Amino acid sequence: MTSASADPTLKETLRRERAHHDRCLAALAAMVDGAQRQVVVGEDVSASGADAEVLGYQLRSQAKEMRELPEGPLFFGRLDFDRGDHSGQGYHLGRLRITEHPAAPPLVVDWRAPVSRAFYQASVQDPQGVAVRRRFGWAPGSAGDSADLTGLEDEHLSECEHLGEGRSAPSAIVAREIERPRIGPMRDIAATIQPEQDDLVRGDLAVSVCVQGAPGTGKTAVGLHRAAYLLYTHPQRMRRGGLLVLGPNRTFLSYISQVLPALGETGVRQSTLQDEIARHPVTATDPRQTAVLKHDARMAEVLRRALYARVSTEPLNPLEIKDGSYSWRVPRGELARIVADVREEEPPYGTGRERVRGRVVRSVQLQAERRAGPQNGAWVQRISRSRAVGAFLDVVWPKVRPEELLAELLTDGDALAAHADGLFDAGEQQTLLWGRSPRSWKSARWSAADLVLLDEVAGLVEHPEGYGHLVVDEAQDLSPMECRAIARRARFGSLTVLGDLAQGTTPWAARSWHTVLAHLGKPDATVVPLTVGFRVPRAVVGLANRLLARLDVEVPAGRSLRQDGELRMRPVADAEALPEAVVAAVRDALAQDGSVGVVAADEHVEDVRRALDAAGIPAAGPDEIGARVSVVTAAVVKGLEYDHVVAVEPAAIAEAEERGLHRLYVVLTRAVSRLEVVHGRPLPF
Repeated sequence: MTSASADPTLKETLRRERAHHDRCLAALAAMVDGAQRQVVVGEDVSASGADAEVLGYQLRSQAKEMRELPEGPLFFGRLDFDRGDHSGQGYHLGRLRITEHPAAPPLVVDWRAPVSRAFYQASVQDPQGVAVRRRFGWAPGSAGDSADLTGLEDEHLSECEHLGEGRSAPSAIVAREIERPRIGPMRDIAATIQPEQDDLVRGDLAVSVCVQGAPGTGKTAVGLHRAAYLLYTHPQRMRRGGLLVLGPNRTFLSYISQVLPALGETGVRQSTLQDEIARHPVTATDPRQTAVLKHDARMAEVLRRALYARVSTEPLNPLEIKDGSYSWRVPRGELARIVADVREEEPPYGTGRERVRGRVVRSVQLQAERRAGPQNGAWVQRISRSRAVGAFLDVVWPKVRPEELLAELLTDGDALAAHADGLFDAGEQQTLLWGRSPRSWKSARWSAADLVLLDEVAGLVEHPEGYGHLVVDEAQDLSPMECRAIARRARFGSLTVLGDLAQGTTPWAARSWHTVLAHLGKPDATVVPLTVGFRVPRAVVGLANRLLARLDVEVPAGRSLRQDGELRMRPVADAEALPEAVVAAVRDALAQDGSVGVVAADEHVEDVRRALDAAGIPAAGPDEIGARVSVVTAAVVKGLEYDHVVAVEPAAIAEAEERGLHRLYVVLTRAVSRLEVVHGRPLPF
């Protein structure tokens, strides 16, 4: 590899590239202005009301997306080809396509375009027609001023091949980009995607994939860039089916919120599963064991039994339907056969009710046609909605409200015993019952686990509208019942499942991806490990790997390409000295660039906050993205990252919950540059 820093023409090369960036800025401004003009023109187009509305919506959406593009450099790389279909061509790569005219060659090619793949995949062994791969260095935090282009680096792949070199040297620009301080929301990684990450990003839409990613391997960024890639590659299918990104909590969503907009995708729904299934506010808290049982996969069968137990396959009387002066009669035996046949088919409960209605009406219609000839649609509708048919359905296939069914099941011990027989023993059944008996379901107080059960019942009654693709992060913490809620929304779509079994901290956290994928309805999804990290320094990964052997999961140990970074231990004499030692550790961290995260068990958080406040060090909470110093409980730090992490009393974190060692593993791997462990007790590792 030849570095541009050694090139005597570097100054002139940078001048030309800055001039090109100025041209791109002008072209982008014209594109934004043109999109707005199209809205004005489109609203004046003579068309039918529906067509005009659709056209107007599409144009306004496009203009809005253009206006909302975050500021920043417009390109990060360039490819010059000397072979193949693109021989003699050069392309700048950025986060979106920029052109001066739709028919003109692009000034910047979108990183998702097929030609861009060579930027991530080309190597000395396989140049893919690339003569030179150029990476651009921009000033940290650049808003896109051309003067912020401060350097460039060229890899001459063809020359390396001819010289017989075994491999290219690591990119200094990529290393600096990966290692620069983390303040504010999560950044995109379009400029630094590695070949194995690119394979995942560009995977087939129809194929579901599970990424088992060690800490710092970029699995979350891979999932978000895969979402952006699918939106670019399959725009119509994604608009039709929709794309949903599910995160573990709102703090995490705030942290990742700017990645997709930075990639030019502003209309993607990012949510938590709790928000997606929130039929009611959470106003109750289950004891731990009760919550564990409610999240158990056996509850799905209990709820199914309870729901379909309401169907009566033995009508008591024949059905008589008045039709003017005439009455039609459906015999009891035929009614029983219709209900039994539909019950055996077991469609969604609401569909089953309408299917019974349709077959009963068809029976009457056949009688009417034999007597008086064909009947029109109005006649069929009138018979279908007749009082007699409705009353019959209310007896044999009554309407069901999920809240009513669940409240009855969890307050009536006999009902629960009948439907849980052979699934839950008597003690478990007693644990499942509410300790309160509301006057009706309308006055019930629902727990978070109850909402998962309500979603299960609602899904049995009527399938929810699904998505074309779902990205599910921190999936190792999903319960079987939560997985089923996601599966219902991905019945006809695909999944990108992201997680790390070693970081599973919920009582129902997964031990095997195959189990999770089966509950998600994608048992054949491929599990792909990412083990090479680009975020966590090697010393920190080594410390975390010492814990890995004590966790009850089989995952490959992580490796780090980061040679920098620092790991320090700060022992103290006793617990009373902890806050003062934490303050000292934070002061040391503040002497360097970057964010500082102080992570502690719940029992130590307030003492740490008071100590920092007394020392005049302002400390924010986890929701305040962009703060220099944050104090975070170990329970909510998952998915976040800080340049400097001060881990307070690891033994207390490990003892705070059943899977405390997993929680500690998460805490130790949040550091991007420096980890300092403050402890007064023996370390669990």
